[in-house]
Amino acid sequence: MALPSPSIAVVIPCFRVSQQILGVIARIGAEVDRVIVVDDACPERSGDIVAARCDDPRVKVLHHDYNRGVGGAMITGYRAALDGGADIVVKLDGDGQMDPCLIPRIIRPVIVGQADYAKGNRFFDLESLRTMPYVRLFGNSALSMISKAASGYWDVMDPTNGFTAIHRAALARLPLAKIDSGYFFESDMLARLYTLRAVVRDVPIAAHYADESSGLRVGRVVFTFPLKYLRATGKRIFYSYFLRDFNAGTLQLLAALVIGGAGAIYGAAKWIMSAHSGIAATSGEVMMAALPVLVGVQFLIAALQFDIQNVPREPLQQRES
Repeated sequence: MALPSPSIAVVIPCFRVSQQILGVIARIGAEVDRVIVVDDACPERSGDIVAARCDDPRVKVLHHDYNRGVGGAMITGYRAALDGGADIVVKLDGDGQMDPCLIPRIIRPVIVGQADYAKGNRFFDLESLRTMPYVRLFGNSALSMISKAASGYWDVMDPTNGFTAIHRAALARLPLAKIDSGYFFESDMLARLYTLRAVVRDVPIAAHYADESSGLRVGRVVFTFPLKYLRATGKRIFYSYFLRDFNAGTLQLLAALVIGGAGAIYGAAKWIMSAHSGIAATSGEVMMAALPVLVGVQFLIAALQFDIQNVPREPLQQRES
């Protein structure tokens, strides 16, 4: 007997998308069972426009009384989708950059059990990259490298891509109240999914850029994202290598910190003493400082290699079946 088809819900966060939202909803295919539109206190009243002009019975409009950010809108939508019994929840922006016709492609790795979380990746198609503004191209490339270390998913790119699909098995375990409510939402999702050991897969998609404006500003990224990425990295390492598990990567990381740190402290102390006394450090003292630092670097590289190989491989949904 064939298994029943999973229930698919689409969540669309809305803010200043009154010109595009109806067209986005109209292109959502029959594979979707429910469409949840979250009006995030939109000044253009996007939610009211949908409620008044859209006759699709699958659509439900939710309203925020104040702007909570894209992450806050998605958390509201995720909770509504879980309460409605959705098996897979798709995030689809309302500005038209994402083609709703690609929903079957984005959900496929989740449906077939290959992943708990699938996300779009605009870097597969080189021709598609030609349409991406150069500032976004450079910014997304840089963020991708930083996100790999912060999230632990070394095999994924384009971390800020908002076209995603998540299985209920992973979504129900996430601490939704703690996930970043702003533009760091997608990156924070990846970091928290790693602590659950959820499997993430990239899906090649093409982005569409027209007259829509991005709310993600360079200044906001430069001044807020680094601290958030650093905090996410620290949490991930602590949870994965000290709290929930103790493995070879833990030993390598500890060796790097202890041995390399001891050499650095010894070298700094000798440099300060030499600066005050005017007497140059001996070659032996230099080697006593340099050798532990070099050994520490080697252990750090080994820990990095272990972390790259430690990407989750078994989906949560398979563990629950």
